[in-house]
Amino acid sequence: MKGDCGGDEPLAGVPGWLPQSARHYLAHIEAGTPIRALARRAGCHASTVLRQIRACEAQRDDILVDAALRRLGRRVPRGPDRHGLIKETWDMDGRLDKDGALPTEDRLSVEARRILRRLCETGAVLAVAADMEKAVVLRDNGSGETSRAAVVDRAVAEAMALKQWIACETPGRVSRYRITAAGRAEIRRMLARDDTGPPGCAEAPGAFAGPARAVGLQDPPASRRIRYGAAETPLIALARRRDRDGQRFLAPDLVRAGERLREDYDLSGLGARRDAPWDRFVMKDMAQPEGLSPMQVLARARVLGALRDLGPGLGDVALRCCCYLEGLETAEKRLGWSARSGKIVLRIALQRLKRHYEGLNDGSGLIG
Repeated sequence: MKGDCGGDEPLAGVPGWLPQSARHYLAHIEAGTPIRALARRAGCHASTVLRQIRACEAQRDDILVDAALRRLGRRVPRGPDRHGLIKETWDMDGRLDKDGALPTEDRLSVEARRILRRLCETGAVLAVAADMEKAVVLRDNGSGETSRAAVVDRAVAEAMALKQWIACETPGRVSRYRITAAGRAEIRRMLARDDTGPPGCAEAPGAFAGPARAVGLQDPPASRRIRYGAAETPLIALARRRDRDGQRFLAPDLVRAGERLREDYDLSGLGARRDAPWDRFVMKDMAQPEGLSPMQVLARARVLGALRDLGPGLGDVALRCCCYLEGLETAEKRLGWSARSGKIVLRIALQRLKRHYEGLNDGSGLIG
């Protein structure tokens, strides 16, 4: 007997990320499969399956979990004669994402990497309302102002809640979610196997090593470059600094411009080119890979258009600090600049970037 119910065979058409407890819950509640039959198939005790079903039922107070289970439940045929055919009830040719239901495993992996990294940042929450088609990552900048950091489809947010990567902290008309310990563990695994993750901050272990440990990110082996602390990006760290007159070094509108570039970069799938300098990044003929969604194609065009408008120098520092998430000292060394010159050039780059986005006149801030 396998006490963890790990012996259940995969269900055709079900995304591989669906938790075992949710599979048992739907098989029992929606299709009427007896608990003992589920336990025999899974190779565990019936009481283990019963606990999973009860725990899944208790989660339905969460609006995202409830919506996810309802999406999947609508696909399960009813009737007492169908309980033995639960495997066939999921045979939908893998079209869960196309039909507007929960995302495929590949899409969830891509989107969760983007959103969970944002939720690791200090003061970040994911906000969603019952009538919203999108979920929004909001971040408190510490001065009472809230900025929008990312947007994600509601179905992806439902999947993350179902996997318990996020949990509702403040339920209500607009519910707010924070990343859980399971979510932090998952983003650590994603970054460990993802060679396109952000490069390290050479300034560590000084300026940013503390926040990285505060959110539970483990220090990588010494043979690898130190990853940037997920709790604080270079832009956020610089935005907290003040000049000799007590004014913030970066105004909120400049931070929003940099965040918009980063959001487009994350959506575009250009992460594999994170070590490329500005000229190779924007000037080299870049054939569009197959399988890109229309959103990714548009995001690529926006990133390349913005960087081309900035030009060399300004485009270099914006690319490295906003997209690659390199610290200022690292960027200065890579670009061959003198010490402490990077923050001035970055501010000028963000001012130019803000003007570029204003010139687009599309009335949008971040994506979505």
